[in-house]
Amino acid sequence: MADSAQNQGVQTTGHVWDETLQEWNNPLPVWWTYSFYATIVFALVYWTFYPSWPFGKSFLPGMAQITYTNAQGQEESWHWNTRAKLLKETQEANAQQMPYYAKLMQTPFEQIGKDPELSSFVVSAGKVAFSDNCAACHQAGGAGKVGLFPNLADDDWIYGGSHEKIQETLVKGRRGYMPPFAEALDAAQIDALANYVLSLSGGQADAAKVATGKELFHSQTAACYYCHGDNAKGRQDVGAANLTDKVWLWADVPGAADAEGKLAAVKKVISGGMAKGVMPAWEGRLSPEQIKLLTVYVHELGGGK
Repeated sequence: MADSAQNQGVQTTGHVWDETLQEWNNPLPVWWTYSFYATIVFALVYWTFYPSWPFGKSFLPGMAQITYTNAQGQEESWHWNTRAKLLKETQEANAQQMPYYAKLMQTPFEQIGKDPELSSFVVSAGKVAFSDNCAACHQAGGAGKVGLFPNLADDDWIYGGSHEKIQETLVKGRRGYMPPFAEALDAAQIDALANYVLSLSGGQADAAKVATGKELFHSQTAACYYCHGDNAKGRQDVGAANLTDKVWLWADVPGAADAEGKLAAVKKVISGGMAKGVMPAWEGRLSPEQIKLLTVYVHELGGGK
């Protein structure tokens, strides 16, 4: 082994075992060695400028600083960290948007769509605001979820779809309610009412039960017409749904596979009532500028009304 290494001119470390075994020396490539040294230098620089090693009950904060405006409107410098970085970037973004918000607040609702620059701002900034505050319930794009949250992308508005009504909804919130009829009506009456409700929007229903359900609907026993109106088209002042269209908010009729399933979905709502139609008030959570931005954005999602 020793003779072979010498014959080949291979560099050894000089270590020899049993007179024949030698340790060869194969140096790393120069580029790799310098790259390794560079990572050490980088680490030292990083540890100097940014938060790094634990130190007692704290840590080494580093020399890098971020300056931002605190809640009192005063400039404050802090060592580099992701929270301070987010605050600074948020403030910079808000500063860029402030002229647009000011213009938005000064422009009447009916004039916003006629201003291309303002319309573009509503689309871009409104999408972000909607994603941050509304999409958790109403889903991305405002599609909603039957039985839980209204679809904002159609043109059916429970409380009204004008700019003023949408803004009122955002500011004050909404608290819809339908009482359960399981104790007030028997199973046959609930079945008849469900058939009548389905028939109002062209659904498959039993003619005899529809006639009975119609009487119940307009009677003092069920008194459905109090909220949904004599014509069953609903009342926006109390948030009662229009039962004559094919838009289903609480009863998952579209998701039912057959006629029996559709009927069961309506009967479930009549029997159990609805206490889920609650939307929180956003006044105090969002600024007036953000509320007006969302008002216009949501109005455009459903085409307005």
